[in-house]
Amino acid sequence: MMHWLDTLKFDENGLIPAIAQDKDTGRILMMAWQNREALELTAKTGKGVYYSRSRGKLWHKGETSGHTQIVHEIRTDCDADVITLIITQIGGIACHTGRESCFYQKLDVERGEWLAVDEVIKNPDEIYGTHDTVKRPAIKAQGTSAQTVLAELDKILHERRSADKDSSYVASLYHKGLNKILEKVGEESTEAIIAAKELQLVRALAKDDNKARADVVYEVADVWFHSLVALHQLGLSSDDVLAELGRRFGLSGIDEKNSRTN
Repeated sequence: MMHWLDTLKFDENGLIPAIAQDKDTGRILMMAWQNREALELTAKTGKGVYYSRSRGKLWHKGETSGHTQIVHEIRTDCDADVITLIITQIGGIACHTGRESCFYQKLDVERGEWLAVDEVIKNPDEIYGTHDTVKRPAIKAQGTSAQTVLAELDKILHERRSADKDSSYVASLYHKGLNKILEKVGEESTEAIIAAKELQLVRALAKDDNKARADVVYEVADVWFHSLVALHQLGLSSDDVLAELGRRFGLSGIDEKNSRTN
């Protein structure tokens, strides 16, 4: 019986175009390339794996941004020369520009121009740690106490509430309101859970866990950060949470629970 990969028509470079389509909405999110190894890994792992022509190697979607893809189905067309991956996009961002889809430009036929019609969900500077779009305030974490870092974050988040919505990612979140901020808290929490389960799996397989550990820390930091954004939107700050943690310190779990019901 012919192997399923052998029924596909890869080009002269051993590649086949792969389209990622959202499972729930049907929207086309991105197009990339796969070779046999990338497609086989995608089928085995249930995660989006592609081939980078510029780097000449495989790339696992989300390895830098954390925006991985869960693959539910793999389909091909009638000519067997195009792949469609039916996916769930973790974080809701498939494009490196911070948008939901790479296909965010729409042709204005009358003007003969391409117009960006989709909003930036998350600033690329926040995703990739680059500094090509927005100058971010530096927080010196090395050798600085956690409380000092939180205090500096509180100060920055307070300033962002009154800043122009286009000046930073955080300012744009405040402009969109509490529901959007809470949506982000939920998304980041989901990503943290996935990262934690991935670390557990890596350790169970006795593999090097350095990257998986770093991923957990990165995702939990995102949860903390967006939770702080939500607190400031509600007129609270890290001081309120630290005070509550201080109150609980030294209490047993049972005593703490009883203190809330009395």
